[in-house]
Amino acid sequence: MGQRGGQWQLDPLISDDQCAIVHLRGKGLVIVTGCGHAGIINIVLNARRLTGIEKIHAVLGGFHLTGGLFDPLIPRTVAALREIGPDYVAPCHCPGWTAMRQIANALPDQFVFNCVGTTLGFTGEAPA
Repeated sequence: MGQRGGQWQLDPLISDDQCAIVHLRGKGLVIVTGCGHAGIINIVLNARRLTGIEKIHAVLGGFHLTGGLFDPLIPRTVAALREIGPDYVAPCHCPGWTAMRQIANALPDQFVFNCVGTTLGFTGEAPA
């Protein structure tokens, strides 16, 4: 999906993206991306669409925002992440320093510095 004319639309040119989506009972979705060619917001919106679950517990992985070509997308991406309101945001692989800094500044309580060797664990609530 991409934004054109203020509307989200499917982008037929992006067909190589994959991610893992896990629903943690009582917490929401944990989304682990690869490089994130489709864009992190598109990936989150698609995860919501596929699962029917709105709450996002964590977004981890490639955000594909590095390089000057992506600089204009960073403020909109950060604003959308704030609106989505995940409990944790852990970009790695390809977010770029500019995006990392802006995400950390905009979501300081949710931001997790993530790099090689980082271990993150998430658990859902026990069944009733």
